[in-house]
This record gives sequence, structure tokens and C-alpha cells, in this order.
Amino acid sequence: MSQQDLSKAKDPDLRNSQAAMKRAAQMARKIAIQTNTAIVVMKDGKTMRISAEQLREQGGQRD
Repeated sequence: MSQQDLSKAKDPDLRNSQAAMKRAAQMARKIAIQTNTAIVVMKDGKTMRISAEQLREQGGQRD
């Protein structure tokens, strides 16, 4: 489902799901930095491990 499709969804939970996922990702990055652990993300169809140090260098924020 595309971002445009989500914005037109009848279900309010579905319409707000993308913002909720972004907030959850930010919180996961923050916790990883605090606990000095890595996170695992998918980028361009590939699984990537991002260390706490890399997250610190990125400022802990990323969409």
C-alpha cells in the first residue's frame, strides 16, 4: 500500500499507521543508543545491521 493509499484509507488506524511506525523507529534508535546495541533494518531489499556507534554518528534520527 502506498503512502497516498494510506492517506485515503477509511480506517483511521490505517491512516495513522505510517506516523506510528516512524515514531516506533525513532524510539528503537534511541533505545539502541542508550543500551549500546545495534538495530536491524531493511534497506533496498537488504538486511542491514546498524551499530549504536553508527546511530550516534547519524544523530539517532532517520526516516
